[in-house]
Amino acid sequence: MKRVFDVVMSVLALVALSPVFIAVPLLIRRDGGPALFRQARVGLHGQVFSIYKFRSMVINSEQLGGYSTQANDPRITRIGRFVRKTSIDELPQLLNVLNGDMSLVGPRPNVPGQRSEYTQEQWDLRNSVLPGITGLAQATMRSGATWQQRYELDIEYVRSRSFWLDLKIILLTVKQIFTKGGN
Repeated sequence: MKRVFDVVMSVLALVALSPVFIAVPLLIRRDGGPALFRQARVGLHGQVFSIYKFRSMVINSEQLGGYSTQANDPRITRIGRFVRKTSIDELPQLLNVLNGDMSLVGPRPNVPGQRSEYTQEQWDLRNSVLPGITGLAQATMRSGATWQQRYELDIEYVRSRSFWLDLKIILLTVKQIFTKGGN
């Protein structure tokens, strides 16, 4: 049921948001460089896949800083501030959902370099479900969560996941986007 929901909702979202998929790349290209950003991420059972995002940072930003962004991060472009605050940068991940690499809801996928932050048991448990575009941590704490808080919420999701919890997380995420935004 989750996979069917993911596919149907992703197709509907891609159709409904098609004007965004036209306008945003044009705005990003005005700052120079490609509109899409691809990055290796860790998925189900530790399989590495390429995640898609609208580019919100300067080219080579990974060489200029860490995995996470901070408030007023100088690597974020002008249009990047808007697309990150509204989470528009995450919309291309609907393609990852259609491809089966991600779900709409699940723990956010780590980059492979974050493996050292976890014990083997933590890593295996966290990666025992498909990663999501949004998760319990994003829906409840947005960008303000510490690593420990994100991990605990990710594990809470893994242990108690259900269709109804996914719907709740999606609704809470929409509320977060419109009330808090991202960094």
